[in-house]
Amino acid sequence: MSNHSTSEQSEAYIALGANLGDREKSLYDALTLLNAHADIEVLRCSGVYETEPVGYADQPNFLNMTAAVRTSLMPEALLSVMLEIEDRLGRVRTIRNGPRTVDLDLLWMDGKVLHTPHLILPHPRMQERAFVLFPLRDIVPKDETSGLLELMTKALGKLDGREGIKLWTTSVWEDGSGRTES
Repeated sequence: MSNHSTSEQSEAYIALGANLGDREKSLYDALTLLNAHADIEVLRCSGVYETEPVGYADQPNFLNMTAAVRTSLMPEALLSVMLEIEDRLGRVRTIRNGPRTVDLDLLWMDGKVLHTPHLILPHPRMQERAFVLFPLRDIVPKDETSGLLELMTKALGKLDGREGIKLWTTSVWEDGSGRTES
């Protein structure tokens, strides 16, 4: 069996963000490219939230969302696909936490715990980030059993509120059919 994919399907949660160019189109394009991959299917998407930058503050506001995907890829192979998508959509890495056309972070994958030079699962900072937790709350099922629901609920309880986060649109993606008409 290869390290890249398996016959077993996993459910993974991905955070998406964009703050340069047409932010909404960048999120849509990233979802389209994820869904177009033979080993990835976009299952559910959160609403899109406009958020103030965290860390490096001198930059435009972000649009943030999360997506649940079904994949047969191993975590590092999924991450590689996500990095390729960032590159295809014009991501340039100059300033840590700086402006970007699109950012894809692998947050959670079936409760796997992983610590490699390239990937840490669960995502090490997701519990501190309202811009991840609020969209995640939109898509994690109430009967989720891998531990994500519990982790997310505890983390939301510790947050100081939702300053700097507002709902931008309920969806840029619907059932894999593309943009929703507004």
